[in-house]
Amino acid sequence: MPPDKLAYMANLIGKFFAHQPYDKAVAAIAEHIQKFWDPRMRRDIRAHLDAVQLDPSAREAVERVRESKVF
Repeated sequence: MPPDKLAYMANLIGKFFAHQPYDKAVAAIAEHIQKFWDPRMRRDIRAHLDAVQLDPSAREAVERVRESKVF
């Protein structure tokens, strides 16, 4: 899947959780990505993390998932 499409999807997830406090939203986004994204999707967004436009909460969530070695 193209990196810009993955970024779009991550940002949509972030918008869904935007009503929550920032830390809870980041945790919820990360949990969603871990549970529902295919490993290839997680790998691809990680590989292009610096090149894609992510909202702050979505970016932090992807970084958390990356640090958790789920990729």
